[in-house]
Amino acid sequence: MLDPTEEIYEYPFRVTDLKQWVYCHRLLYFLVCLPDVRPRTYLMDAGKEAGEGEEGRELRRSLKSYRLVEGRREFNVAVRSSRWGLRGLVDLVVWVDDPPPGEVIPVDFKLSFKSGEHVQMQLMAYGLLLEELSGRPAPRGYLVEIPLRRVVEVPFTPALRRKVEDALQAMKAMLESEQMPEPTSQRMRCLGCEFRRFCNDVV
Repeated sequence: MLDPTEEIYEYPFRVTDLKQWVYCHRLLYFLVCLPDVRPRTYLMDAGKEAGEGEEGRELRRSLKSYRLVEGRREFNVAVRSSRWGLRGLVDLVVWVDDPPPGEVIPVDFKLSFKSGEHVQMQLMAYGLLLEELSGRPAPRGYLVEIPLRRVVEVPFTPALRRKVEDALQAMKAMLESEQMPEPTSQRMRCLGCEFRRFCNDVV
């Protein structure tokens, strides 16, 4: 087993970093290049607690929510890949054995009312890692929007896969250069950002 320092070197990004990158490139810059400056927020703790509470409800939920008759659930599945430089923890994986070669389905619990593209890309990244781990195809994943008790299917299309792969390449280039990226063009996102005070060029 790798020690923590070696693991971060070989797998420098968490899957959740991809979501931050899509939202604003600078978020990831601050997280990986200045990791000690991030404050802990209420939403971080609330999201963790909500996810833990969802596990009990998930065990009572029919697999029909995932368009399945049979499958095996596994919670908190650790995944990592040196190819992608990623590591992460999938909230739920549904393993489908029949028909061969089977299927692997990542499920992500979200404390949100709407899941945007950045969250879908994070789910797609879990699919890539699970495919590499298991050798099974991951054609889709699901987002469980906890406040609405809603399960949303996300097809893993070729276009979504390319977006994730392109983003990972750009993230790697940013890490290697250690150059702060440009801020997001959607400046409304800056208003509530915990890193805003570090961006001297954002008013």
